[in-house]
Amino acid sequence: MSRRDNLHLSLRRTLEKDGWAITDDPLILVLEQTLLKADLGAEKFFAAEKAGRKIAVEIKDFDSPSVISELEKTMGQLQLYQWALEEQEPERQLFLAISQAVYIRHFQKPIFQMAVQRNRINLLVYQPEWEAIVEWIAH
Repeated sequence: MSRRDNLHLSLRRTLEKDGWAITDDPLILVLEQTLLKADLGAEKFFAAEKAGRKIAVEIKDFDSPSVISELEKTMGQLQLYQWALEEQEPERQLFLAISQAVYIRHFQKPIFQMAVQRNRINLLVYQPEWEAIVEWIAH
């Protein structure tokens, strides 16, 4: 199994352990007659509110030789997903899922922080080995 598949399955199990029901794997989005595929769609129900919270999740490992190129590609990908979600499922919130190690290694750098803040990217930071969510960072 490839590393990307391992991350995908690990995040899926992490979300399920946290009470999320995986509704789409992958989440299919259509934007201007173009098919897009986000990694996961999930829902979590909060009994106190009696309403569902829906998310779409794109998983990235940022292990390419050029993390800046990967950041550029990811920002464009997330923008397309956000546009499609605004049309198809405006109640679904988009998150970029990254491991805690990637968050510490890359997302503390000014260029990553600027990209996340200016593009209002929501982050789901998780620990793949423990299959645990470390932090939700919503913008």
